[in-house]
Amino acid sequence: MAKRFEKVYSQGVIGSGVEILQDQETGVQYLYCWGAGGAGLTPLLDRDGKPVIGGKEGREA
Repeated sequence: MAKRFEKVYSQGVIGSGVEILQDQETGVQYLYCWGAGGAGLTPLLDRDGKPVIGGKEGREA
């Protein structure tokens, strides 16, 4: 079974960081942030408020 989400970006230090995850079925990218106080996940949005679609050839935003 293929993984649904792929990590396309990661940055952080011990105890906190940020990642961009991409849904392999829809192409939608999500921002995942974590730190000592908790964590959050939200879709990345473009300037028009639409989800950022990334990566696979043949996919159009």
